[in-house]
Amino acid sequence: MSRVLVTGANRGSGLERCRQLAARGDEVVAACRKSTPELDALGVPVLQGVDVADDDSVARLARELEGTELDLLVNNAGILTREGLDDLDLARIRRQFEVNSLGPLRVTRALERNLGDGAKVALITSLMGSISDNGSGGYYGYRMSKAALNAAGVSLAKDLARRGVTVLILHPGMVATEMTGGHGVSVEESATGLLERIDALGPEASGTFWHADGRELPW
Repeated sequence: MSRVLVTGANRGSGLERCRQLAARGDEVVAACRKSTPELDALGVPVLQGVDVADDDSVARLARELEGTELDLLVNNAGILTREGLDDLDLARIRRQFEVNSLGPLRVTRALERNLGDGAKVALITSLMGSISDNGSGGYYGYRMSKAALNAAGVSLAKDLARRGVTVLILHPGMVATEMTGGHGVSVEESATGLLERIDALGPEASGTFWHADGRELPW
């Protein structure tokens, strides 16, 4: 049994990851800004008021978890807005950087002391952060923020290696959630694939970029 913290756990993919982790017997701690009836129904501890884009909020999370060793930290919280060159809303782009890029870095740094030897950090990123895979343009904030998260993941892998912590950079696939307008694979299929990757990939894969279906992805 592992002790796992999942951010952005109140709905969609985060909720399903919590459900599958709890179902297989892991000790799950769910962190989110505001809980939902679906999350409450899982019967796992829920830490509310956690905004990964806010320094004070993440500091409170670290205080609440002081002395709690984590085997797995799943940085799941993220947002997507759609900016094209003719609709370049820089405030929305900055917000995506705060949540998608700085949020996982902020949380991982705050909880570094909670990560025991052999622990894993999963960064839930996106293939849209791949520069070489960009064939359609647009989505400036989302693409840029996820590319920045990928870069942070490589640095984290190197910096945390001395403590025996593995950092996995994971694309869940296009998942049918509110964020994607219901298009894509089911949250159940995506969560299953991601957990398989997390279980299978060890220190040799730290800092590499993987699809939930098992493919290593291009930068």
